[in-house]
Amino acid sequence: MLAPTSPVTDTMAQRMTACAGCHGQEGKSTPSGFFPRIAGKPAGYLYNQLLNFREGRRTYPLMTYLVEHLSDDYLKEMAEYFASLDLPYDPPPRPQASAAELERGQQLVLKGDAGRKILACVQCHGENLNGRAPSIPGLLGLPRDYVVAQLGAWKTGNRHAVAPDCMADVAEPLTVADITAMASWLAAQPVPAKGKPASSGAATLKLPMPCGSDWR
Repeated sequence: MLAPTSPVTDTMAQRMTACAGCHGQEGKSTPSGFFPRIAGKPAGYLYNQLLNFREGRRTYPLMTYLVEHLSDDYLKEMAEYFASLDLPYDPPPRPQASAAELERGQQLVLKGDAGRKILACVQCHGENLNGRAPSIPGLLGLPRDYVVAQLGAWKTGNRHAVAPDCMADVAEPLTVADITAMASWLAAQPVPAKGKPASSGAATLKLPMPCGSDWR
């Protein structure tokens, strides 16, 4: 005769264990290189991405399957749960690029390239690249391959956001070499201030271009 099992407590943490298979325990990410950390990201950003998967602006079959029948309110609960997690970041891996590539990546991330109409990442994602609440994500603590894949998806039109899609405009002038250099430099940086996004609000933050999902 089987021993009785203890009932499972119905909490948001328990429900979100399904996300751990790809995003790691409590959304902290895994060494696979293709799935991002979601713990501690701005709630507005996470909510927008869940909407994008549900509504077809981002395509990944498993994510679509998980969220396609969920309500807006439940997606907000999910986003707020992961945004509330305060977990340490692992040290960055060894750089996967030459010194020249890393220098070029740093230049593009911190200063952009005005001659080619490439905006610096810090103009939107914050001076320490930890993002801005409520809807702009940090760029540090992410796998190099994931950053390459996402910038490439925007450039090729395989990833979208609510119009006006500012990241599609940002990615358009980037070359493959630019994307690789930027991703390599970003992935090699330590995460300052425990990865906390800046708290600049909609009334004070001035972005360099219109962005459809900024404050939604």
